[in-house]
Amino acid sequence: MTQALAPDDIIRRHADLADGAREPLLVIEPLAELLAVNRLGDGDPSEIAVTPIGDGHSNVTLEISSAGRDVILRRPPRGPLPPSAHDVMREARLLRALESTPVRAPKVLLSCDDTSIIGAPFYLMEKVDGDVITDAIPSRLEGPEEHKRIANELIDALVELHAVDWLDAGLEGFGRPTGYLERQLRRFTGLWEHNRTRDLPAVESVGAWLAANLPKSPPATIVHGDYRLGNTIFAPRPPARLAAILDWEMATIGDPLADLGYLMMFWVQADDPPLGRFDLQSVTRLPGFPTRAEVIARYEALSGRSMRSLTWYVTLALWKSIVFMEGNYKRALAGSTDDPYLKSFGDGVVGLAERALEVSQRGA
Repeated sequence: MTQALAPDDIIRRHADLADGAREPLLVIEPLAELLAVNRLGDGDPSEIAVTPIGDGHSNVTLEISSAGRDVILRRPPRGPLPPSAHDVMREARLLRALESTPVRAPKVLLSCDDTSIIGAPFYLMEKVDGDVITDAIPSRLEGPEEHKRIANELIDALVELHAVDWLDAGLEGFGRPTGYLERQLRRFTGLWEHNRTRDLPAVESVGAWLAANLPKSPPATIVHGDYRLGNTIFAPRPPARLAAILDWEMATIGDPLADLGYLMMFWVQADDPPLGRFDLQSVTRLPGFPTRAEVIARYEALSGRSMRSLTWYVTLALWKSIVFMEGNYKRALAGSTDDPYLKSFGDGVVGLAERALEVSQRGA
């Protein structure tokens, strides 16, 4: 689902901002000038077209069309923002570092930390043609063989990412390579105490189980942090080919199995019970898509990493999602957001907590 632009999301010039109005997402005239200077547009503000991309719950993504050229703009959401959250300059740094690697990522065309342009730091990247797959398969990729290729491409691209020597890529200081799992547990335990709106014993039990069964991490790699089918683009022509990985906002240096555990959290099979509104990549139920066990086996064979503790990582992914969702639900209860989607998270947290408890006890 793509969120529509509100009337006050875009203004022509900074002087058009009314007293007391919320900050805009885009200011057209200074952006048009910057595009022209960098040969990404012709400088005519009247010729710029803006199309929102995605659901608008995280960093804002906009397609900017100018002088027959389409680029993608990424900027933070409106403030106030927590410290270090939604750091698009950090995201742009990572994408530039990946340009010399086999990782399938969009190319950064321009990054700008001058907030006088549109009111926030932002970067521009190339537009990658293709489709984002979530709950429907493009007609050209229908059929069991193409479905299998989609899954294989998704795993192969993840293995490519985890194979990058992040130091050689110039990412020293991008994250702390040791203690990643311990930091995750500390951070999300604290977030749960801050976000919780009610007593949920299942959440407490899962957190205790994670702490008691902490695995030893393999050597650190780049971690995407939000790796799933819906954060990739598949090329516009068959056979199925993953053209680009998107949404690098959560990326860091850490335990690569966190990415695989997160992916498996979303990977549903034909015999799984329905997940309702939280079934974010329901296509994996279709014929030809491999089972979770088959996906895990392919990653293990290509990466050489042991899958012995993967249940722990899937449980971690579920538990983190619970904590995030409870925080959004808390905001909705407090009236600090008018997003109807977030108001539905109350029951979702309960259901996800029960699922996390079951996975921790029975396996993914």
